[in-house]
Amino acid sequence: MTEAPDGPPPRLKKRGHSRAEFEATVADIEAQVRASNARLEKRAGRNLPMAILIGLGLGGGLLVSLLLVKDLFVVFAGALLVFTAFELASALRFAGRDVPRIATVVAALAVGPASFYWLEDGHWLVTLAGMALVSVWRVVETLWPKHRAPRAEVVKDIFAGIFVQGYVVFLGSFALLLAGHEGGEWWALGFLVVVVSTDIGAYASGLLLGKHKMAPRISPKKTWEGFIGSVAAAVISGILVAVFMIQQPVWVGLLFGVVLALTATLGDLSESLIKRDLGIKDISTWLPGHGGFLDRVDSVLPSAAAAYAFYLIFA
Repeated sequence: MTEAPDGPPPRLKKRGHSRAEFEATVADIEAQVRASNARLEKRAGRNLPMAILIGLGLGGGLLVSLLLVKDLFVVFAGALLVFTAFELASALRFAGRDVPRIATVVAALAVGPASFYWLEDGHWLVTLAGMALVSVWRVVETLWPKHRAPRAEVVKDIFAGIFVQGYVVFLGSFALLLAGHEGGEWWALGFLVVVVSTDIGAYASGLLLGKHKMAPRISPKKTWEGFIGSVAAAVISGILVAVFMIQQPVWVGLLFGVVLALTATLGDLSESLIKRDLGIKDISTWLPGHGGFLDRVDSVLPSAAAAYAFYLIFA
């Protein structure tokens, strides 16, 4: 009798070999994708796929709140103000400034609805009240031993808390003030479209063409090529917004785009200067691919005030 050959039949050997080859191919592709993503993230400075997903989520919330039920914009934008103010206050605390976070959140929570429903009076009065609340809160805290500090340090803490209210809450709530006016939701949406276009234009042109550093000591990745791309994108989107969204002539849209490109760049550089002064890369890690809320809305803050000025002049 002939003995059976050792090992599996030839067909099974072939199947096993094919499966091993398939798994090796999949592993190789996965390694290449990870390596490509790592190179892209190193060059772009962010996790691009996650950044896109987060951006789409924020954009979807913005569109729903502004176009379907305008009052929802109070919730959407108000929540952004609260989270951004809280994260900047936290970053300042980590840097040694005792900024009262509860008072910061309460003040930020009040300014949004006041700006939207009470317009200019609510915007200014509640912002000032919020600054006063944060300041008094810090003074009262000194009654407890763990919050006591030399007078000069307490004064610095108070100014840091006022800075959060002025930089984040006051500037950001101009978007709510704008949306609260008759037809202002289209101006609010329009300026946000231009700012997002500016960011995309700067990112794409800087990534592809960027060679000459714009402000290497403040923002090492920002280039003049990226700035030119941001202005071009802002002008194009500004004209489209003017003609099709806010019913303004082409020259207003051109001016709108140029001004918002400048304010968006100023906002980006200002936030980079804050992070450099604090010695951190991102204000927080709450938004994967973006860093924190302030990293996402830094361009919006001064641009909201500029858009409100345009509304007052041209609407």
